[in-house]
Amino acid sequence: MNFIAPISAELLLEEASKESLYLALIEQINKDFNLANEGIDFPKSIAPDELKVQLHEKIYRMIQYKFAEYLNLLYIIDVSEEQIKALDGSDLVALSADVAFLILKREWQKVWFRNKYK
Repeated sequence: MNFIAPISAELLLEEASKESLYLALIEQINKDFNLANEGIDFPKSIAPDELKVQLHEKIYRMIQYKFAEYLNLLYIIDVSEEQIKALDGSDLVALSADVAFLILKREWQKVWFRNKYK
């Protein structure tokens, strides 16, 4: 079975829940943010829609106030530089939502592969 990236954050989170990998996704996000020294600790009980909102807010704040740390985070998570460069940066709110989705997609890909090939 090949990995197919979901086309929206909602579908991604729905798929993670359906495959019982939502908690693993939260753990992966927490782990990578901590590796980047951007302590984030989403509780395992966080609802998918709340996770999406809080991740968006975190990225928004990082772009505004901690740009070097934001770039380091993208590097640690291994978000595609091409995908980041392809985004429209004229609207910071929209940009941070798009980046949050790219982060979710990359983290989901890691969790999915680890689960399929363990």
